[in-house]
Amino acid sequence: MSAALHVAPARARAKYEDNPATREAPWVRFTLLALGLGFFAVFLLLPLVAVFTEALRKGWELYFAALTEADTTSAIQLTLTAAAIAVPLNLVFGVSAAWLIAKHNFPGKQILITLIDLPFSVSPVVAGLMYVLIFGAQGWFGPWLQAHDVKIIFAVPGIVLATVFVTFPFVARELIPLMEAQGKDEEEAATVLGASGWQTFRRVTLPNIKWGLLYGVILCNARAMGEFGAVSVVSGHIRGMTNTLPLHVEILYNEYQFSAAFAVASLLALLALVTLVIKQLIEWRASQSTKEAS
Repeated sequence: MSAALHVAPARARAKYEDNPATREAPWVRFTLLALGLGFFAVFLLLPLVAVFTEALRKGWELYFAALTEADTTSAIQLTLTAAAIAVPLNLVFGVSAAWLIAKHNFPGKQILITLIDLPFSVSPVVAGLMYVLIFGAQGWFGPWLQAHDVKIIFAVPGIVLATVFVTFPFVARELIPLMEAQGKDEEEAATVLGASGWQTFRRVTLPNIKWGLLYGVILCNARAMGEFGAVSVVSGHIRGMTNTLPLHVEILYNEYQFSAAFAVASLLALLALVTLVIKQLIEWRASQSTKEAS
């Protein structure tokens, strides 16, 4: 029996190596590897190194001074505030939409799926312009908002609305294929056994989607903090009031404060690195959970 177990993998490996469709010359493999590493170095690694190099060019003292400056701290607070509001809203919407699409059939299902993908096909600048046309001074609701002293455009609410729009597909798009692949047999069994809708979601659905949910939330948060186009249109670029971190980087760079601009940009680069690490950890943990379940 043990000899047979050793022979089977050897035969499979020999069959794989003898298959012309999966066998490449060494120079082909080397060329493909070199192209991949070269692309990574030029377009990803080199810009990242340049950001931190320019940020620290004048020393740590000026680096920390740029990060603790009043306008920078205000931009950090606004960025965190917008993400703290947009991510939970998209979390609730994404889970609800994914549950509805994956577990139920209803008229207009394809329309809902198309609307979820809308921010992927519409430029963020156009999205910001839409909010200006709706809530701006000359927009549809502009006169009413001015009469009641409600500020949306060029204020925090407009930034939050723009952030929600550009980020709301991420959670839903992670969960829809996952829920569809899992089917609804377990939920139906729980319902037959007398579980309520909330109990079914909490004890059956949520444990099955938790890693995909975390992955979608991480991507949503990263996009919320790094969004530029839509927020740039609705913010008004008011320093210390409506500037998020990406907008603050642009202003510093346009004012030729290069070291300060790269110092603030390094925060966004660190966010990207942290997001990448967390993403890899989630993918590893999800794969481990799959192996344990099987």
